[in-house]
Amino acid sequence: MRAAVYSFSLRGAELSKKVGALLESLGYETRVEALPKYAEEAKLPAMVGNHYAVTEVAFKDCQAIVYVGSVGIAVRSIAPYLKSKLVDPAVISVDERGNFVIPLVSGHIGGANELARVLAAHIGGQACVTTATDVNGLFAVDEWAARNRMVICSLNAAKDFAGALVHNDVVGVYSDFPVLEPLPRNMELTSENGKYLVGMAVTLDKMAQPFLTTVRLLPKIVHLGIGCRRNTPLEKIEALVLPELERLKIDKRCIVSIASVDLKKDEQGLLAFAEKYKWRTKFYSAEELNKVEGDFTPSDFVASVVGVSNVCERSAVLASGGGKLLLRKTSFDGVTLAIACEEITLDLNKTGLKTE
Repeated sequence: MRAAVYSFSLRGAELSKKVGALLESLGYETRVEALPKYAEEAKLPAMVGNHYAVTEVAFKDCQAIVYVGSVGIAVRSIAPYLKSKLVDPAVISVDERGNFVIPLVSGHIGGANELARVLAAHIGGQACVTTATDVNGLFAVDEWAARNRMVICSLNAAKDFAGALVHNDVVGVYSDFPVLEPLPRNMELTSENGKYLVGMAVTLDKMAQPFLTTVRLLPKIVHLGIGCRRNTPLEKIEALVLPELERLKIDKRCIVSIASVDLKKDEQGLLAFAEKYKWRTKFYSAEELNKVEGDFTPSDFVASVVGVSNVCERSAVLASGGGKLLLRKTSFDGVTLAIACEEITLDLNKTGLKTE
């Protein structure tokens, strides 16, 4: 993760050093810059260009930006570059004396709210968090999703969900996975469709709609194990994988990686398939795959060629950390596929700083 800290006075430049040190300790690769007329005395690098120019660069390559100065400078700096809470970096404004730490945008998904709290505690200031769920001590579905590897299918539904909580309505929670209790205030676990008007559903099923207004959260926990003949093109891999995902109702956004034996690490069709869908690749040695415990579909031919009797099932399970097979070995036109998902338990009280 990357961060940038900009200051606009000598006092602010000194404070920005403390801000930068904290960000570094949290794992951010941080650059701390001051206005040119204060940079030399403060012993800091000088901003290249004005505050608009440095902000344009920071919006492209940083996950957090802190402005040490007036809120007005921060707001004017970021205004031309704002796009969406899904992609905007966390932006925080801190006055030059460190009295107030104000998250401006991306409070939940980008992590600005929690970062502001940590920063305020570090410099002895007050975090000024204004999002409705936070000021009312309620569950923030977008923040929780972002910290727990979940994809939100609809921000409009998430907004309605938050609105229901703020209105003091009880909302439903539907999950394909175990959920730790107690749940946050005004949230109740249910397996009944239609019991609540508004709710959230944690599921791999892209069609799930247990509530009239459903915030569908897709956990990124699915791993594909793939084997194929040498020089198999991308199209043949797609011809097996995509229909199987559709049949199982697994949303492609749930997929984390494609796994196979290391003999396939230079297989161009497989690599192109992973690149097309932006999925990571994991390749394992035959020795690693043979150590995976479980009941797998054996093949003497595969064992004679690669040294392990099953590639796709063992790869999928290993990539998922010993998870559950959702699809056993399936073959079509020289390609084999297995699908496994990580075993997870949901903690709706688990949130915190953004770590990726």
